[in-house]
Amino acid sequence: MNQYCLTLDLKNDPQLIAEYIAHHQKVWPEILLSIKDSGIESMDIYCFGNRLCMLIKAADGFSFEKKALMDNANPKVQEWETLMLKYQQHIPGAGKGEKWVLMEKIFELV
Repeated sequence: MNQYCLTLDLKNDPQLIAEYIAHHQKVWPEILLSIKDSGIESMDIYCFGNRLCMLIKAADGFSFEKKALMDNANPKVQEWETLMLKYQQHIPGAGKGEKWVLMEKIFELV
């Protein structure tokens, strides 16, 4: 199993942040299925102010490239992503068109 940590910023507007959180209390079933079908076994999103942190545990063989191909071919995922754009903004240092940015692990307590 592999673990990943990603980050993203929301637009710094309390109403938009509240709406984003509300959407994530009722994620569409098709989105949940697409996440699981990609090989992601668990996903948690944390929020501090307008900064998000996503923790993913994925099966061996999972790849972000494969997930992106699956997402691009799924109209419901595209609808969800378009809706989420209302709330999200690119984090400083993100590449062009990049939303969620993979973070580098710098410490692990074992």
